[in-house]
Amino acid sequence: MRAPPVPVTGVRQQRRVRAVAWIAIAALLFCAATTLTIAACASMSSKGGMPMPGGWTMSMAWARMCGQTWRGAAASFLGMWSAMTVAMMLPALMLALWRCRAAAACAAAAQAEWFAVRVGAGYFAVWIALGVVVYPLGVALAMLEMRCPVLARAVPFAMGLVVLLAGAFQLSASKARYLACCRAAAPRHLAWREGVRLGWHCIGCCAGITAMVLVMGVMDLRVMAFAAAAITAERLVRNGERVARIVGFVVMAVGAVLLAQASGVA
Repeated sequence: MRAPPVPVTGVRQQRRVRAVAWIAIAALLFCAATTLTIAACASMSSKGGMPMPGGWTMSMAWARMCGQTWRGAAASFLGMWSAMTVAMMLPALMLALWRCRAAAACAAAAQAEWFAVRVGAGYFAVWIALGVVVYPLGVALAMLEMRCPVLARAVPFAMGLVVLLAGAFQLSASKARYLACCRAAAPRHLAWREGVRLGWHCIGCCAGITAMVLVMGVMDLRVMAFAAAAITAERLVRNGERVARIVGFVVMAVGAVLLAQASGVA
């Protein structure tokens, strides 16, 4: 004998409970990632930095701790990078995950949450892969700066220039195109592949802000908080394009101040 059909009100209640549970799990993941990021930043700050020619301090994120192997240092960096990525990007990603979960629920309610998880996994896999690329490049540049005082003295000026260009990118047509793709994202099939594609679009959209974070302090809580707020606002606010432009002007102003300081004007 067939089981009696579940009443419509029962189905709605089940969906509501599943939605609340899904949001609660996402909130717990965000809180855990944020806590780990704050702890990592506090640990990094306690170790200080390396004073460099030109009056700036190199972050210890690009150096090995005493007795640490390069493999251990890379693993430590990727752990910090992964937690930082989840803390910064999950709020902006939630709308896309909610859409894809709702789309999957129309076809098979039991698979909706798993579909969204796979999209998120593909998305964050791309960001973690970026960290795998960034770390050796950062270490190589840090070694060059330690061995070449002339290069080290140029870092403050280069930092200001990168930040200025990062702000200009926020005003570009490429930024607007990537942002439109991210705001409209609603994966419906091939969850992992769609998550990877969304991750690539997101990296392109956040290229300027990511560059700003890397040069101003990859483990600086103030910089990361600004970046997270900017990314979330431009994705979720109704007029996200205007938010992106405002962020661009703010970042360009910071870049101009850094350039003035490097030139000895400020």
